[in-house]
Amino acid sequence: MVDIGGKWRALGIVAVAELLAMALWFSASAVAPELTDLWDLTAGEAALLTSAVQVGFVVGAIISAVSTLSDTVPPKYLFAAASMLGAGATASLALFVQSAPPAIALRFLTGVALAGVYPTGMKLVSGWFRTGRGLAIGALVGALTVGSALPHLLRTVGGVDQPRVVLLGASGLAVVGGLLVLVARPGPYQSPAAPFDPGAIRRLMGDRSAMLANVGYFGHMWELYAVWTWLPVYLSLSIAAVDGPLAMPATATLIAFGTIAIGGPGALAAGMVADRWGRTTLTSASML
Repeated sequence: MVDIGGKWRALGIVAVAELLAMALWFSASAVAPELTDLWDLTAGEAALLTSAVQVGFVVGAIISAVSTLSDTVPPKYLFAAASMLGAGATASLALFVQSAPPAIALRFLTGVALAGVYPTGMKLVSGWFRTGRGLAIGALVGALTVGSALPHLLRTVGGVDQPRVVLLGASGLAVVGGLLVLVARPGPYQSPAAPFDPGAIRRLMGDRSAMLANVGYFGHMWELYAVWTWLPVYLSLSIAAVDGPLAMPATATLIAFGTIAIGGPGALAAGMVADRWGRTTLTSASML
């Protein structure tokens, strides 16, 4: 019998830990205007501060799969170590870097580290939920969303023109998240360790439903991360062009935080509905 209280406790711990750790994702993007001025970055170099994280995440996920790292290392320890690695890379960016090449390399490393946070959090939570899994995954996706918005909140409350404050703040939150997840216990449905099977790629490619889901997710993420990256720049320029009491950088960052973070409650609500309506129906309707 599943410990009912235990599974909700586990979900709460992992969700909060992931929320804090995911503050690393857009930490440099949130302060890209300041870093561009400080380091005299080109437009392409500034864009790479964001895209290097996504590329690093993909590389980290592939490395984890091929090495079966997520199977051989207990999930909570992998999550904690990845959070600490990402926090260290981001803190190093704040304290020691003054040019584009090392900054881009550290953002890439942050992305690699985050591949040990988000998927590992999913595995931890799935080990507790056989029914109601939509709600659990919705809570975790919501945590990722709010966590991704956190750097804009840090910038709002004292990080305007203070990129180190935002970067070190995100690093500190990730350290707390990494320590918090160590309290989580593995669930009764935790999937067993499995060796890497190259044949699984062929089977996946031949599974029409799986491929449609992956292509749909690819398109959705292409759209979502483009908007999350573009929106703060758009808001900053728009508000700067308008005279009035709200024409200040903190206004733009606060609106950016709210616009991204509102996806958190949306993901939680969608997770609850998915268990009743069906995941395919809800996902298609949401993307439309």
